[in-house]
Amino acid sequence: MRLGHFDLNLLVTLDALLETKSVTRASERLCIGASATSSALGRLREHFADELLQQIGRRMELTPLAQSLVQPVRDIILRTQITVGRRPQFDPLTEKRHFVFNASDYIATVFMPKLLELLQRDAPGITVDLLSLADNALERLERGEVDFAIFPERNSSASHSSARLFDENYSCVVWADNPVVGDSLSFDQYMELGHVAARFGATRVASFETWFLEKQEMHRRVEVTASSFNVLPGLVIGTSRIATVHSRLAHWFAQQLPLRVLPPPFEIPTLHMVAQWHKYRDEDPSHVWMRQQLATVAAQLGAAGPAYRE
Repeated sequence: MRLGHFDLNLLVTLDALLETKSVTRASERLCIGASATSSALGRLREHFADELLQQIGRRMELTPLAQSLVQPVRDIILRTQITVGRRPQFDPLTEKRHFVFNASDYIATVFMPKLLELLQRDAPGITVDLLSLADNALERLERGEVDFAIFPERNSSASHSSARLFDENYSCVVWADNPVVGDSLSFDQYMELGHVAARFGATRVASFETWFLEKQEMHRRVEVTASSFNVLPGLVIGTSRIATVHSRLAHWFAQQLPLRVLPPPFEIPTLHMVAQWHKYRDEDPSHVWMRQQLATVAAQLGAAGPAYRE
């Protein structure tokens, strides 16, 4: 394909080079030989009259022009992929389609099983890849590497489409035989006892309740930190520690483990969970259908998880 004198196939190679900053890694991504990628880079350099990638010390870095091309080139590639992949309609009973979700282990526990049950029944040709949330969740969404990101509304991007799924409250969990905490939890106990909490990614991003408490200058004593919501309840067993977790998750684990669920001794804002997708996928029939299924599962969960129940 050519536009004027430019070979449009070079855009795919350029996209890989701009992201990886490496001829070798770009070749691996494109499944072609390094010599072919190097040759394409030469043609791109000639067209743009710019080095694009230059050696800085032991690393390859993008030139200023190359940096300015990153988003426009990715935009062209993503628009093209979505355009050529579009079909006039989507029949869930017969179509084959792969969806990639970016979500926490909390969503994997309380939301995804119901969705997967529905999909197996109504859309047997659909496969799902569930990626854990990380530092680059919005970058993955921007690059079109995921179909849906499911996370708190406060983490979403104003640049892309989203829909509210459900609300969640918070509960505290303690070991059923906790020697200090009885049938209720006072504020003083909450602040004096040790806690287990979650932080994520290489930068150790705080979970919502940790962010909220720090914003309120409530400095609890965190004794154990983990990179998963699901492990927090189990980490209080055999100790006097407390975990503050999503209420649906707290009650799910209380059915499996020797735990007691208690209301927090102060109000934590309701967490609004959303599904977000790239704006270019708004009219994709398969995406429209999947958004309907997400809404169906969210309705089954109810508007908000219980703050506390016996």
